[in-house]
Amino acid sequence: MRRTICDIRYAIHENMKIDFTNVPKHYAARTHEKMQEVLMDPQGIGPAVHYYMIRGGSDQKNITVWEPGTISGEYIKTYGHYHVGDLSETYWITYGQGIALLQKLAEDENGNIIPDTVSEFKAVPVKAGDEIFMPAKFGHLVVNTGKTYFATADDSPVYFDDPDPAGLPGHADYKPVQDMQGFAYYVVEHEGKPALKKNPHYKAIRKEDLGGLPVVD
Repeated sequence: MRRTICDIRYAIHENMKIDFTNVPKHYAARTHEKMQEVLMDPQGIGPAVHYYMIRGGSDQKNITVWEPGTISGEYIKTYGHYHVGDLSETYWITYGQGIALLQKLAEDENGNIIPDTVSEFKAVPVKAGDEIFMPAKFGHLVVNTGKTYFATADDSPVYFDDPDPAGLPGHADYKPVQDMQGFAYYVVEHEGKPALKKNPHYKAIRKEDLGGLPVVD
């Protein structure tokens, strides 16, 4: 018996058992309006969308793409967040070059975070083919320092019913980053190359590894 193309397509779909329910929810973007909360210069001019994600849910990796460029000298970056609970994350750099920032906030005697004091800060230059591990309790963001778009894959779980499609409520806390207007350092362009500039909202950084990057005023 001859099978039609429609029959074959139906059979393939049935065998793969693909659920298309969440397809419209895969795409999520961070707009300039939202990113103003954590920029070195909130009034700086930037693209309508700084970066966007193809969200994988719990069974697939997330793909994130950054636009290239700077805003008042600061390279385009992700918003930055801390994981809630004992959750780590791995990033695989698939295209371009950038810098990952990791920081762990200090805690008081009761285990409460001290928002303006960093116990450990790291800046890690990365490029296509690299892999970087984000330990539990380390806030992290990634910056595109190249001339092209920058792309990564990561294994953080996403729940499609979250109210904020670009966030991970229940797994990520953005509020400490918003309150301090970013991380302890901004990644800025200086003489055509990446450099770090201190965020004045932080009072102290107890331990730091700047990844060979210079610090500028």
